[in-house]
Amino acid sequence: MKGNNTDISRRILYEDNHLLIVNKLPSEIVQGDQTGDRPMSEDLKDYLKEKYHKPGEVFLGVVHRLDRPVSGVVVFARTSKGLARMNALVRDRQMKKIYWAVVGKCPDPASGSLSHHLYRNQEQNRSYVYEHAVKDSRPALLEYSLMFQSDRYFLLEINLITGRHHQIRAQLAATGSPVRGDLKYGYPRSNPDGSIHLHARSVSFDHPVSHKEILVEAAPPEDALWDHFYHLYHESHEQQRKSHH
Repeated sequence: MKGNNTDISRRILYEDNHLLIVNKLPSEIVQGDQTGDRPMSEDLKDYLKEKYHKPGEVFLGVVHRLDRPVSGVVVFARTSKGLARMNALVRDRQMKKIYWAVVGKCPDPASGSLSHHLYRNQEQNRSYVYEHAVKDSRPALLEYSLMFQSDRYFLLEINLITGRHHQIRAQLAATGSPVRGDLKYGYPRSNPDGSIHLHARSVSFDHPVSHKEILVEAAPPEDALWDHFYHLYHESHEQQRKSHH
């Protein structure tokens, strides 16, 4: 068995004839890049080939990507029709994406929206933030709110409105709140495993074929800081549930 498709099958969050939605680990790459490392997409093709006894090449289209050090929900399409329709949803901003980010300094104000122009430098593989449009820049918009804080860290929930290259990382850094572990955007220390504390928590959209509303959530990776915030999240949800009954 090639790759780690036994392991990846446990991280599938949603699967039907048209879509496959998976919880990505930090360090995985979504599709092949210049590193030559094996991408998730290949492991998933192997998984589908084995599960459905498919002869020949398995189709799997990437609907959206996550940066390598980021974890969480990634959507793939199992048919070309599904891919075309999902691409249209993304383009028309009909897919809602919620992220969680851990930062060492809370933005001021603690909840609000960020609107910038982002210029992507391909050679450096980073994006630069401007207050006004510059040549080849694109508008970048997100909303954020403070969910929880520990003694040293803050958990933000982010509603990503435009999906630009490194958008959350660059915009939070521009406001003085880089993501924990994100050396590229100015956080002072890296995480031991090379991850950053940015997690694609959920996606919601109308299914491209059945038109049913789909909401898929992914648990954050297991580390002490994520575990702490995830515990607080569950506690607060439990309290809310009790107060409604």
